[in-house]
Amino acid sequence: MPIPILNYSLSTQNQRVNSFEYLSGEEQPKIYSTENLPNALEMDEIIWASYRQVFSEHQILFNTRQLFMESQLRFNQISIKNFIKGLILSESFRLLNYDVNNNYRFVEMCIQRILGRDVYNQREKLAFSVIVGEKGIESFIDILLNSDEYIDNFGDNTVPYQRRRIITQRSKGEIPFNLKTPRLNQNFLNKQGLPQLMWSGAVRRFRPQEQKPKAGDPALFLDMVTSLSFI
Repeated sequence: MPIPILNYSLSTQNQRVNSFEYLSGEEQPKIYSTENLPNALEMDEIIWASYRQVFSEHQILFNTRQLFMESQLRFNQISIKNFIKGLILSESFRLLNYDVNNNYRFVEMCIQRILGRDVYNQREKLAFSVIVGEKGIESFIDILLNSDEYIDNFGDNTVPYQRRRIITQRSKGEIPFNLKTPRLNQNFLNKQGLPQLMWSGAVRRFRPQEQKPKAGDPALFLDMVTSLSFI
């Protein structure tokens, strides 16, 4: 018997903050859409905006590009909604964002990138985490893309964008979702191929070669063990 999605309140501490598009005096988001038959240059901008929305900017590399889907979008064979879905279900997105995080963090990231808002509360993250665990990533993404919230705000032909400002304790405000570096849980750091040294209950990365460890530094012991292993 499938587990139904948990109920959660559609409220947050940010609910009283006006959306970007309705707040005067603030920079308005640029809307990227295929509604008005864009030319080649405008289509390039739409494709770039889609990558920037789905991936963090530092993740946009050549191997994250989906050239076949780009071609389909250019020739109007798929909609922007389908293109966004393809990017999120791509191997690159899974490798960079799903495989290195738990379901709660992954749900938070997808809601931010697809629906253009932060999660309402912990209950919402829990509800969708159950969906991810039971039905898989694609079912979870379909729920977001086919939701009334997505359809009402973006439809089939508009690139999602961050719709709401975020209340934060920092005076300069919160950075946009697509500029945030994905937080990696400590349990997933070993999947990144980063050399680590367990010492006194803490995880320390190796020192850069130009920094010489001082007497008593555990790195000296590690260097000695490494050199002995090659004898």
